[in-house]
Amino acid sequence: MKYRTRTFYTDSQKALMWERWKEGATLHQIAKLFDRGHTSVQKILAGTGGIPPADRHRARVALTLAEREEISRAVVAGRSIRTIAALLGRAPSTVSREIKRNGGQECYRASQANQAAWDRGHRPKLCKLAQNRTLARIVTEKLRRLWSPEQIAGWLKHTYPRESHRVSHETIYRSLFIQARGALKKELLQHLRRTRGMRRSRHYTQKTDVHGQIVGAVSISERPAAVEDRAVPGHWEGDLVFGAHNSQIATLVERQTRYVMLVKTAGKDTETVVDALIKNARKLPQELYKSLTWDRGKEMAGHKRFTLATDIQVYFCDPRSPSQRGSNENSNGLLRQYLPKGIDISSYSQAKLNAIAIAVGMPVTGHPPHRSVRARFRHTAPTSGA
Repeated sequence: MKYRTRTFYTDSQKALMWERWKEGATLHQIAKLFDRGHTSVQKILAGTGGIPPADRHRARVALTLAEREEISRAVVAGRSIRTIAALLGRAPSTVSREIKRNGGQECYRASQANQAAWDRGHRPKLCKLAQNRTLARIVTEKLRRLWSPEQIAGWLKHTYPRESHRVSHETIYRSLFIQARGALKKELLQHLRRTRGMRRSRHYTQKTDVHGQIVGAVSISERPAAVEDRAVPGHWEGDLVFGAHNSQIATLVERQTRYVMLVKTAGKDTETVVDALIKNARKLPQELYKSLTWDRGKEMAGHKRFTLATDIQVYFCDPRSPSQRGSNENSNGLLRQYLPKGIDISSYSQAKLNAIAIAVGMPVTGHPPHRSVRARFRHTAPTSGA
């Protein structure tokens, strides 16, 4: 029987791999750099859940290789522990433990002791959810009830005054993506709104280089500073989300409050999409709809007609830069829990889409609904009509 040769990567190759992954490259694109299959790259990246491992370094107080070489030479010369310690400016107990844990005076070797110290240092501590099983059970229960990690973290902070019963959303994500932690079961991944098994780069996009040749597009770089700092409401981000059988909806997210609106569209051509957006915009007061930031999709080629009809300026992101409308990208990912890929969106009424929009945009702070900024916005902004 012929066995397949195992693929190994050097540290420099792994570093390049992580660099490309953080830039948003796909597994296949990274694998082409090494002329290997993408599954071998996936194995490396999935080992830490798509999260780059932290760079290892020695503590400043740890013995250096040069100091260990001094110890080795002094041991051969027959010097005492206290003499060696005085020579290095270290405590005698430090030198004594160093020699004893590395074979004693008869077998001590500087290079071997240095490598052994590096290997012993690679012992990651248990994460909070692995140590506190009561907290892990609470998190598990909430995940099964389709709560997001952000909602769970906010609820814990609001409900439990003790630090021991709190955990950040990042810890929950890492415990799900990195199964070696042994804190949360892998089956809980299916309850996340984004069901992928490892983290993607914020620069990752499925849009191609030819996506978006729009005449008269106003660049996002010309967007006023007031929009950037999210100081006032009324500035939106938008995109199209597609389903099966050529179905689609427009998704809109207000930048300050993260309020979500879903707009039913009969087609993806620019005339149909712009007509639907105009109809939706006219239901909001002018002070709640001042600008719209979109990606380079051809569905907004008629942006000038939209601006003339609504007096709302449209700004376009740079090509292949989904993070420039991060609030909308995030809500689109959360939306897939309710509208998974492959489903026919055209069968959903506007009323049903409104209900989904409320669920997607529900508060993540753990506060009661009446204390949420989003709730206050919801009282002001009318829902879209049928």
